[in-house]
Amino acid sequence: MAKIQFRDSTTIGDYMVPYFIAEINTSHFGDISLAKDMIKKAKEIGCDCVKFQSWTADTLYSKTYYDENPIAKRFVKKFSFSQDELLSLSQFCKSLDIGFSSTPYSRNEVDFLVNEGNAPFIKIASMELNNYSFLSYIAKTGVPIVLSTGMGDLDEIKKAVKTIEAEGNTNISILHCVSIYPPEPSTIQLNNIIGLRKEFPNYPIGFSDHTLGVAIPTASIALGACIIEKHFTLDKSKIGMDNQMASEPSEMELLIDQCKNVQQAMGTTKRVVSASEIEQRKNMRRSVIVTKDLSAGTQLQAEDLDVKRPGTGISPEHINNLIGKSLTKDVIGDTLLMNEDFS
Repeated sequence: MAKIQFRDSTTIGDYMVPYFIAEINTSHFGDISLAKDMIKKAKEIGCDCVKFQSWTADTLYSKTYYDENPIAKRFVKKFSFSQDELLSLSQFCKSLDIGFSSTPYSRNEVDFLVNEGNAPFIKIASMELNNYSFLSYIAKTGVPIVLSTGMGDLDEIKKAVKTIEAEGNTNISILHCVSIYPPEPSTIQLNNIIGLRKEFPNYPIGFSDHTLGVAIPTASIALGACIIEKHFTLDKSKIGMDNQMASEPSEMELLIDQCKNVQQAMGTTKRVVSASEIEQRKNMRRSVIVTKDLSAGTQLQAEDLDVKRPGTGISPEHINNLIGKSLTKDVIGDTLLMNEDFS
C-alpha cells in the first residue's frame, strides 16, 4: 500500500496506524493562551498534530466581499493569528513533541510555514483545489502535501494532483472530504476512499471529517484511511465558526482509541488461527462419545456414537472411522470415547 514521509520523519500509509490531526481552526477565538491549552490537551489525548489556519483579513476575502459584509473583516482579524503568534505556537508544539501545521492562503504564508514554522507538511484546503498557480507554488517547495478534496469532482482532483506532480513533488496524501459543516451521513460517500485509492495508487488516502460524533471517521479506518483530520475544541458550547461541530477532548480521545482498535483489528487477508483460539478448541469443540453403557468386546455401531463437548477427545471428523472397531474395556454412556478404549 502507498506510503509517504513527512518532514519530521513520520511515515503514513494506507491501513497503517492512522495519523490524527486536531483541526483547531478558530476554536481558539484569537486567544493564544487558549490555543496553547488546546495543544496541551491534544497531545495528552493522543493527537499526532494540531493544525491552525494561516489566513489574515488580507489573504482570505476580497474588498468586494468586505464591502458587502462589513462585520466579516473584524471577525477575521479577531480570529486569526499573526506569523509571530503562529511561530510561538510552532515552538510550543515542538516543546511538547506534537506536530504543528497550518493551512496557508497566500504565498507568504507558505514561505513562513516552510522556512520558519517548520511544518511537517503543508495542508491544502479544499477551496484551493482549482487554484493551480498556488498549487504549483506549494509543490515547488518540495514539502509533503496533504490535499483536501471537498467540493471537487474527480477531474478537478486529477488536475490538482497532476499540477503538483508537474513540479516534481510526489510526496502527496489525498483526503476525502465533504465541505459541509456538518454533512448528512447520506452525503459522506466513504467509499470514495476506495475510489481515490484506485485512481491514485501511489498516494495514501485519508479522511477530513466534518461529521458529528465518532462513528463515521472510525468506519473510515476499515477502508484504510491513513489520516483522520477532525475539528477540535475545548468547549463546543461557545458560539463561533465551526465550533459547535468540533469534538471536545473526551470525544476526540474516544475517536482515537476506537480508530486504533479498528486498525489493529483489521489484520490481513491471510487466515490465521491464534494460539489462544486453538486453545479454545478444547472448551468449545465436540468430541466423540458413546451413547450408552457398552461392555468390552462390543463392536462399535453408528448408533453407539455421538458428539458432545469438550473437545479434548476424538474429533468428530473421525467418527465414521470408529465404526466396526471393538472395545477393549467397558465404557460408561455419555462419556468421551478415548483411543485407549478400543483396538
